[in-house]
Amino acid sequence: MKKQFTVIIEKDEEVDMYVGEVISIPGCHSQGKTIDELMKNMSEVVSLCLEAEEKNMSKIPKFVGVQQIEVTA
Repeated sequence: MKKQFTVIIEKDEEVDMYVGEVISIPGCHSQGKTIDELMKNMSEVVSLCLEAEEKNMSKIPKFVGVQQIEVTA
């Protein structure tokens, strides 16, 4: 059975790498030099995390969205 997950991607300028995380699965994150490499790595990590979390699959929350907020600092 195929499932879809949302990957949050950030760019770490210090090490020139893309970092990805599936926030609905604790500890599910990876990195890559390119977004394509990151997504390949993420696919492997998600599969491994799902194997480990197989009994808790019903507890994975549904992703709703991402918003940005502007505040005065």
